[in-house]
Amino acid sequence: MLIILGPTATGKTRLAAAVAALTQGEIISADSRQVFRGMDIGSGKDLSDYVVSVKKVPYHLIDIAAPGEEYSVFRFQNDFLKAWKDITNRNSLPILCGGTGLYLESIINGYRLIEVPANHELRISLQNLSMEELTAKLTLYRRPHSTTDTIDRDRILRAIEIEKYHYDHPEIAAEMPAINKLIIGVKLEREEIRQRITKRLKERLDQGMIAEVSNLINSGVSPESLLKYGLEYKYITQHLLGQLSFDQLFTLLNTAIHQFAKRQTTWFRRMERNGCPIHWIDGMLAESKKVEMTLDLMKQANITY
Repeated sequence: MLIILGPTATGKTRLAAAVAALTQGEIISADSRQVFRGMDIGSGKDLSDYVVSVKKVPYHLIDIAAPGEEYSVFRFQNDFLKAWKDITNRNSLPILCGGTGLYLESIINGYRLIEVPANHELRISLQNLSMEELTAKLTLYRRPHSTTDTIDRDRILRAIEIEKYHYDHPEIAAEMPAINKLIIGVKLEREEIRQRITKRLKERLDQGMIAEVSNLINSGVSPESLLKYGLEYKYITQHLLGQLSFDQLFTLLNTAIHQFAKRQTTWFRRMERNGCPIHWIDGMLAESKKVEMTLDLMKQANITY
């Protein structure tokens, strides 16, 4: 399997599609919000990227869940395995592409998650603890995956619940199938990413991103659900609720996406420090050169197609 990752706005999907078009490849999306139907502009679901020289590249794990649903890493792993088996059974090349570090790492590290049942007794024992005490409790098991883990009470309670279950049941850990993986990262200088993010945000607002969120709310998706999806859906929902002016929306959202890209970069660097080999390609190179370099690395890694 080929894996193409990188921070937002680096052009990784276009590279993945260009490689797929030459290798009988099919793309498996590793994006935590593109799984939802109707969340198109805000999640960057640029489906035109999957059309290369009139050829439509097959893709998976996009538009597979209803907006407002909970979609977990456990569900992603199961959906990934179904897609991966389907692609390989047809002798095509799976290409995992995205920027959601937790999803990518769950496949790269080969540790199969399980569905953890609710632990009502544990929840009761934790209900009177402060956020600081809950964070300390989670840290006993692992470092929080993201800042959201430590600012959202429901998420930190669920994280503790999951980690305690794994701690109490070490025998149920299951391995992912052995997959020959090549990991390629697309990198850009931070200032280039910043400029692309701001330009893209303006374009998406012009394309009707606010109307998209309004339509989701009018269709019955609760504002509370949209707030939990973060970034575009959080700030635009706040704008529609009258909590932010348009100028405040743009400024705060632009800053938040810049910070998100920085966190992605930090996540990938941590993966490398932990022994995950990522072959970085300069995102400013011509598309043909990036494809050529990718194909050369695939040959060296015995990734056949």
